[in-house]
Order: sequence, then C-alpha cells, then structure tokens
Amino acid sequence: MKVLLVGVGGVGEAIAVVAQEQPWLEQMILADYNRARVQEVYGRLRMPHKFVPEWIDASDRGQIEAMARRYGVDLIMNAVDPIFNEAIFDAAYAAGCTYMDLAMTLSRPHPSDPFRQCGVKLGDYQFARAGQWEEKGLLAIVGIGVEPGLSDIFAAYAAKHLFDEIEEIGVRDGSNLEVRGYAFAPNFSIWTTIEECLNPPVIWEEGRGWFTTEPFSEPEVFHFPEGIGPVECVNVEHEEVLLIPRWIPCKRVTFKYGLGDQFINVLKVIQMLGLDKKEPIDVKGVRVAPRDVVAACLPDPAHLGDRMFGKTCAGTYVKGRKDGRPRQVYIYQVADNETCMRKYGVQAVVWQTAVNPVIAMELLANGIWQGRGVLGPEAFDPDPFMERMPRYDFPYGIQELL
Repeated sequence: MKVLLVGVGGVGEAIAVVAQEQPWLEQMILADYNRARVQEVYGRLRMPHKFVPEWIDASDRGQIEAMARRYGVDLIMNAVDPIFNEAIFDAAYAAGCTYMDLAMTLSRPHPSDPFRQCGVKLGDYQFARAGQWEEKGLLAIVGIGVEPGLSDIFAAYAAKHLFDEIEEIGVRDGSNLEVRGYAFAPNFSIWTTIEECLNPPVIWEEGRGWFTTEPFSEPEVFHFPEGIGPVECVNVEHEEVLLIPRWIPCKRVTFKYGLGDQFINVLKVIQMLGLDKKEPIDVKGVRVAPRDVVAACLPDPAHLGDRMFGKTCAGTYVKGRKDGRPRQVYIYQVADNETCMRKYGVQAVVWQTAVNPVIAMELLANGIWQGRGVLGPEAFDPDPFMERMPRYDFPYGIQELL
C-alpha cells in the first residue's frame, strides 16, 4: 500500500512510527506545511527508505490531488486539524483514492437555538457526498483515530458479541496525565480541543434524534481502570454521537470527557476573550485567526512526551441486556506515557490515536475491510481489528460493571 500522510504533527509522526515495519506498507509520503518538522520526523524513522518527505499546503485541494497522482497512492490519510478536511476529502475523491481521517468535517452551531438544536453537524459535509463516493466505487472511512475510531469499534463489538439489546452507548475518556514544567499545556492539538469542547455537545436519543446541550453539561464521576480512578466527565461534542446511531441499534448515545476544572476554566476564558475564533481578524494590517495565535503560544504536544507522566484511557460504556439480564460493560484501552516514550519515542495520547488508522490500513491493504461510500468504523466487522490489537502492542480490556 502507498499512503499519502497529510500532516506530520504528533499523531502523524506516531502513524509513521507504528506503520514503518509493517510488510503491507510499500511507501508513505510524509507531507506537511512545516518543512523542518517533516525533516525532523523523517530523520527519526528506522526505515527511512519507505518514506518520502514533501511540503504540502493542506488547504490546497489541487496540490493534494496532484501529489496523490504523482506518487500513485492508494490512500490519503488526513492527520491535520479538521479545518482542512473538506479540501483533503475532495482531493481524495478527485484522485480516486481511499480516504481516512481522525475527525470529521466541522460543525456549525444552530444560529438561533444552539443549545437545543443542531445546526450543521460534524460530518454533514462528508455524508452529503456519500452517494457520489459510492457511485464512483470509492471508500472514505471517517473518524478512525482512538476517539472517534477505536471507541466506535468497541461499540460494534459490544453489539455483536455482548448484548442482545442496547439502552445506552457512552464514550468515556479520562486520564491522570500531568505535564510538568508548564502552567497550562494540553497534550493534544489545542485547535481541535477548543473546537470540540466549546461547541454545543451533541446527544442522540431514539425517537428524538440528535440534539444539543450547553458545553460541559451533565457532569458525572466515572471510575477509570488500571489505577486512573474516579474522574469527573462532562458532555463534549464528538463524532461518535454522530456515527454510532447510523449503524448500531440503541436508545441513547453520549460522549463525555474528563477535562478537569482548570482546563474548563481556561477554555471559558479563551472563549470569553474571543480567542477561540477560527476566522481571521485584522491585527495592525496582518490577517490572523485568534485560535491560531493561542496554538502558537502553547507548547507543541508532539514535544511534550518527556514532561508527561501518567496514563490515558479511551473506552466505551455500554448498558443493555444479554440473555434477558441487565448488563453494563466498559471496553477500554489504556496507554502509559512512560512506556510509550520508551518503546516508541512518542507520547501516549498521540500513540493511542495513531495505532488505530494503522490497523485499519492493514485491513484495507489485505482486503479484509471493504466498502463503498462514506462509512464510520462501526460499519465494519470489529473482530479482525480487535484480533490485531495485541499484535500492535495495543491491548484492550473489558470491565463488567454489574
């Protein structure tokens, strides 16, 4: 398989690290706007002969299409902030390539009732074009990171093997990670974090469909496994809520994230000052997006690994019935940062995100996952994916809660 990897930030680097020794990978183009970053990542790889460093503008559909054609790639892997999704998604269609991303196209809140009604939902741009992709015989897998991605596969596994009826599917993300040496240092893209945390969260319910609530609503304490312990989680806008109900019969879907009071307060201040805006404004004759300024002022998550300590847990809580009896389970994956740094040279959050698209690449390369149109991870058989997780040093656990 030949892959055009658009974006070699923290997750992009981890994708290259995880994929480099896989026999199905013939070539991966490392493409990014930051030339120095491309060379930095390229220089760290143990198998550089499989990689080609390139400069790319992720907002330029024509340039992405041309690069895909020049290298004859089979797959375009989108590993940049979702503001670029439409250009990369359309470029893959034009080039006749399979497409994968970590997060779907962006939402826009309802103009008059944002905390009760959906406006433009995550992925609406992509699903509106699903018919075109299907007619052309092309496949786009949207949301194939850890959350969304692995969490959706866990939901599909639960529906297939663990439940006869599902009442609720709730993705729950929590950690005890700390970054030492900084007053405030997110361990993932702050651009994406601002987007998903400050937008109205989406909930899905049978008979009601998708609706929204206020940011950070419905706090609950969730007890995470493997020593992480209790973490307060709140509603956050996330792709699983837009994906899971399309393929898995259930009555309610939510996503809750353990952010912590300090993180929430910082996000509220950013919003209060208007620094969450992604539209450029004029600053003494220079056009700049306030959110880009925030991102530039904070440390790069890709370079925080040696200052991070603790574990992060991604998982899916499922409540329902099996053989006539009530059942609740939590299917999860835990990554320890010191272990990830020692084994792979990348921090836990980006490694945990990156393993999933690499496993999906293997399944596509070997013809095990096949399809047409725009599909979420839960549209595929979860078994081959989960069978491969231990081979990638990526074990999962199932915790019975009843």
